[in-house]
Amino acid sequence: MPTKIFSKAKILIVEEQPLAQSYMKQSLERLGFRQLSFADHANSAKEQCLSESFDLIVCSFNLNKHQDGYQLYEELRVKKLIKNSTGFIFISAETSGSLVHSVLELQPDDFLVKPFTGQELKTRIERILKRKHDLQTVYTLIDDGNDSKAVKYIDAALERKDNNYSPILLRLKGDALLRLKRAQEAKDFFKSVLDIQKFAWAKVGLVEALIANNEHILAQRMLKTMLERQETRLVALDLLGRLEIKLNQFELAQDFLSQAATIAPRNISRQKSLSTVSLINHDYEKNYLTQKDIANFAKHSIYDHPDIYLNAARAGIDFALTTDQTDQVQRISRQTNKYINDLKTQFPNSTNQSQIDVLNARLHYLKDEHQKAKKLIEQLEDDDSIIRSVDGALDKAKAFHELGFHQKAQMLFSQIINHCERHPNTSEPTYLRYIQQQQSERRDIKMGPKELNNHAVTQFNKGQLNTALEAFTHAFRVMPRNQSIALNLLQCLFDSTKQSGSSLNIGLAKKCYALLDKSELPADQAQRLDKIMNQAKEMKLNLKD
Repeated sequence: MPTKIFSKAKILIVEEQPLAQSYMKQSLERLGFRQLSFADHANSAKEQCLSESFDLIVCSFNLNKHQDGYQLYEELRVKKLIKNSTGFIFISAETSGSLVHSVLELQPDDFLVKPFTGQELKTRIERILKRKHDLQTVYTLIDDGNDSKAVKYIDAALERKDNNYSPILLRLKGDALLRLKRAQEAKDFFKSVLDIQKFAWAKVGLVEALIANNEHILAQRMLKTMLERQETRLVALDLLGRLEIKLNQFELAQDFLSQAATIAPRNISRQKSLSTVSLINHDYEKNYLTQKDIANFAKHSIYDHPDIYLNAARAGIDFALTTDQTDQVQRISRQTNKYINDLKTQFPNSTNQSQIDVLNARLHYLKDEHQKAKKLIEQLEDDDSIIRSVDGALDKAKAFHELGFHQKAQMLFSQIINHCERHPNTSEPTYLRYIQQQQSERRDIKMGPKELNNHAVTQFNKGQLNTALEAFTHAFRVMPRNQSIALNLLQCLFDSTKQSGSSLNIGLAKKCYALLDKSELPADQAQRLDKIMNQAKEMKLNLKD
């Protein structure tokens, strides 16, 4: 490697351990590097990147003061504090699957596992610096947002016989075509690359081009084959999740995104998508667990914001309202209060008191303290003409509905939807769909989830089976994953059919059984289900299809 590149290269070492920092300094100086800078925490690294352009950053993943290495690199990229021409090497002693997959999703230039030798470090650095130096022109064009010129430059470079970077240039060209939204051209390009060599990145690029070109069946077929290979499984799951959202197949989307989030849990953008689809699917437990993950991984990151804590608290209340397990409700209530306290500690100057008041009102409602809840919600200002927070306004609309202020709730839902339609950047289309779903369901169903189920049980015990059946059906609509409601509805369906002599709603019965069949039921519920299945057998009905 040319000595000139060595001597001029500016390198930033981000390492909080003094001994490790000293080892890195000695190793790099022996390799001939002289322009070395050091940072022992993320804030120092960001400050230096604001005032200096580095050719290479070698960053320890295991930083403990505020941000870790993952969060630092993510922020440097999002805020464009480093350029594409800057090399980035992660070093880490930890090699857990979730960490490695999360880091690799960020696509750093290299990942070096501790302990490593000076020769290993030399080889990695030389390769990265030479590539960044030789391809600086194309990286600069990409940094400047000039993808059209970048494509032309790459085409010219690929025609030269002395070009040593064909795979990298081809990948850069494919990425540029996708950013330019030239879907058909990108599709043809990735196909031509795959005819030469089966690069994994070219398969991913082709799928993205197919999705952009609305060739969904072919994209699904390719992605399902990519699921079978370890190196493409994560990206295939992510793309399948996004594709199923586009096709409004939200149950499938949730399944794929859940699997991807398990493999690489630190991708906040994917976690937010998972949260939204789980809400559409009425899977309030999954939404709560996902929002807890977001609150955990977003802390100190570029995503850290008061809404992170507020949304985790809201998700807890939504889940608690749909479960009939008292100990779980108490546990969630304590966790919700903790998120509110964490918010006040992390953001002491934030102006979120009205949103916290709404949360506290919903907590009172959850504890059956309805008068306290109403008093708190009535003290809030009624001016909702300006939607400052879509999440906060939605939470308030839910509180209105739960406390019996149905007209106010519907008016606020309409204002939120109008706001989202006028300002599409404030919410994803999928989230808008969830808000519309909430408005529709709460227009049809006047009771809150708890009252609805209690009302249905009361009517069932009184022998008012038709009224109970309607109430249980509504309850199952908004809580389709609550096994107690599914069992009550299934029993009510059979009892009502027997009493009236009418035909059984077999489709609804199968939905109830599908949930119960995959649930771990308590002994008493399992006995009730067995009796119902015996009834079905006597009536020659098959609920297992």
